[in-house]
Amino acid sequence: MVIRIMIADDEEVIRRGLEKIASRMDLEVKVIGSYGNGHEAWNHLQKLSLNELDLLVTDIKMPRMDGFKLIEAARAHLKTLPIAVLSGFSEFDYARKAMRFGVLDYLLKPIDKAQLYDLLQSVGENKQTAAAAVQGQVPPQPSEGGEHYVVEQMKSILEQEYGLNFELERLAELVGMNASYISRLFKHKTGQTITDYLIGIRITEAKKMLLDHPDLKNYEIADRVGYSDPVYFNKLFKRMCGMTPKEYKGRYRS
Repeated sequence: MVIRIMIADDEEVIRRGLEKIASRMDLEVKVIGSYGNGHEAWNHLQKLSLNELDLLVTDIKMPRMDGFKLIEAARAHLKTLPIAVLSGFSEFDYARKAMRFGVLDYLLKPIDKAQLYDLLQSVGENKQTAAAAVQGQVPPQPSEGGEHYVVEQMKSILEQEYGLNFELERLAELVGMNASYISRLFKHKTGQTITDYLIGIRITEAKKMLLDHPDLKNYEIADRVGYSDPVYFNKLFKRMCGMTPKEYKGRYRS
C-alpha cells in the first residue's frame, strides 16, 4: 500500500531529511510534493482528492502562506485529510493553535525516526477505512508521538502555573483537547492523575520556599503554591511529607 505524503517546510534540510528517513523504512511511501512555503503546497493540494493524498506534513512558520492558513485551507478542501505539524517544543503556542484544526500528530524537530514511523504506519492502517469517513467526523486523537507531545506540554504548563487556581477545563483549552480525554491520557502515560502531579509540583516548590525563604509565613507559602486555605495546605503537606511545614523547616534548614 502506497502512502502518499506532501511536505511543506521552508527549511530544505528538513524536507530532504524527512524524505530520506521515510524512503528507508519498510513502508511504501511516496512524496508527491515537497514545498518551501504554504502557497506552493496549496497550489498543488487544492487540485487533489482524498484518493490522491494520504498525509500533509507542514511547518507553521513559512513565507507567503503560513502553516495555519495551509491547514485551514486543506481542512476546508479535504475535511478528513490527516495532517501532521512539524514543530519544536519552543513553538508549542503555534502547535497548540494548530491542534484546533484536528491535527493528527506532531513531528518534533529534529525528526525522530520512530515517531515518523509510528505516524506513517498509523496513516497506512487507517487508509483502508478512510473512504467510510463522513463529513463532520470528530478529528482523530493524536498518535503515540502526538500523545507524548501533549502530555509533555501539560506537564510544562502545570510546572509554570502551579501557583494559579487549577482548572481542568482551562488546561484542556490550552492544549486544544477535551477535558475528559486529557485526564485519561495523562493517567495512561504517567501513571498519575493530573491533580496528583500538580500536588507533587506544589509540595516540591513549598519545600524550596520553606528553606530558601524562612521569613515567609505559612499562609504566604500556601498562597504562592496555589492554596488559598493554609489549613488545607498544612494537612496536605503533612500527608505528603510526614511532617508539618514548620517541622520540615526546623529539621532541614541549616
